[in-house]
Amino acid sequence: MPKILIVGGGYAGFYTAWKLEKWLRKGEAEVTIVDPLPYMTYQPFLPEVAAGSIEPRHAVVALRRHLKKTNVVTAKVTRVDHATKTATITPEVGDEWTMEYDQVVMTAGAVSRTFPIPGVADEAIGLKTIEEAAAIRDKLLTNFAKAANLPAGPERDRLLTVVVVGGGFAGIEVFAELRSFASDLIKSYPGLTVDDTHFHLIEAMGRIMPEVSLETSHWVLKNLAERQATVHLDTQLQSAVGGKLELSTGESFESDLIVWTAGVMANPMVRNTDFPLEQRGRITVKPDLRIVDGETIVPDAWACGDVAATPDLTGKGVGGFCVPNAQHAVRMGKQLAKNLVASLRGESVTDYRHDNLGAVAGLGLNVGVFQSGKIAVKGFPAWIAHRGYHGMAMPSFERKFRVVGGWWNNLWLGRDIVSLDNRERPRAAFEEFASRPKPAAESAPAAAPAPEVGTPAGEPGPAYANPADEKGAAEKGAAAETETVETSAK
Repeated sequence: MPKILIVGGGYAGFYTAWKLEKWLRKGEAEVTIVDPLPYMTYQPFLPEVAAGSIEPRHAVVALRRHLKKTNVVTAKVTRVDHATKTATITPEVGDEWTMEYDQVVMTAGAVSRTFPIPGVADEAIGLKTIEEAAAIRDKLLTNFAKAANLPAGPERDRLLTVVVVGGGFAGIEVFAELRSFASDLIKSYPGLTVDDTHFHLIEAMGRIMPEVSLETSHWVLKNLAERQATVHLDTQLQSAVGGKLELSTGESFESDLIVWTAGVMANPMVRNTDFPLEQRGRITVKPDLRIVDGETIVPDAWACGDVAATPDLTGKGVGGFCVPNAQHAVRMGKQLAKNLVASLRGESVTDYRHDNLGAVAGLGLNVGVFQSGKIAVKGFPAWIAHRGYHGMAMPSFERKFRVVGGWWNNLWLGRDIVSLDNRERPRAAFEEFASRPKPAAESAPAAAPAPEVGTPAGEPGPAYANPADEKGAAEKGAAAETETVETSAK
């Protein structure tokens, strides 16, 4: 039975495995998916997770629960040697081992791309994982609670200043969602006002959201300005050391929450393979998603999603390639699964071609934008379109129900404002009050006193009487004297 190895469990990897389970006949192939995480993250929901509109666990899809016929391995693939058709698997616990395969699917996804700006690696947080989104939410909530106890001044300003670097879709969405969330939080803190909060977005280009029209992007800028959120265009971040941000314009301010969304890059693990890479570090593939080296097809090797440079046959892609987004990754995964099944059966494969349905973004509660060609929708209708599209796109009915149910609860009950920031040290309270054994020095019996100077070796030193013993001896002596007197009297 042929062995199929899927490297990565993101959109593309998950959908490839999901559709292979549906289309492969029983016994036709054995499928294994390997990813360091036991779940797939639905990344379009990360801004809403950061703003408390979606519970973190509802925005992920458990691989083992939804891939019943697939071998799920929670580990890293650290090397692929296609010449020998082997992959090195490195689990978090235990020794690494080698897995053999007949067909390999590279869907390792992308990671945050940063630049060597002083302080960014130490102070900023990305927005690629569910853990990052949840941490952003908790940080904002914790900072509000701290700031409420402080008088107006630099430290309170630092806690109430939020900075997002990057004006693409992810950056604008999380920026607007956090601004919306902060405005709601103010209602729970009578000592704070909207004027006490400071929101800054830093974008190196002269515009935001290149996926939409210039007119639509200008509308977004105006909407953010009305909500007292500042966007710095044509501006580079030069330093973030110690949380103090210095901009190319000469401006500077301090922040305790810096979110980095200024670009992604293909997962660096692809460099540890013998597959051909283009200049941006992505695997080169044909439109049918088979890996290609120049004009030569690499047998039994496939790739799609953010890790692959997939030609855009519609002619609308940047540089001639499909834009790395969820919309493409999901459809590529389905197409790859179809082509892989066809290949196993000796049938012809088909090219991936997908006309972009448009771009939709949520900008906080009741605000959004939608762009498809020349058609642009703004405000509440676009927000409904945003939630409708992504609510339907979330895989499996079980996940859809959880997400939509959460939205319904928030509609009537409001967003939860409880911070679980202390989960980073879940044993802190237990440790603080836990009883511990006394140190050995305190629990050991007292040592016998040293003999006085001048006492010959081997001879006992002076006796040190116990006060209790002295009292007992005195009582015995008194009793003896009384007895003697009584005897004499007789």
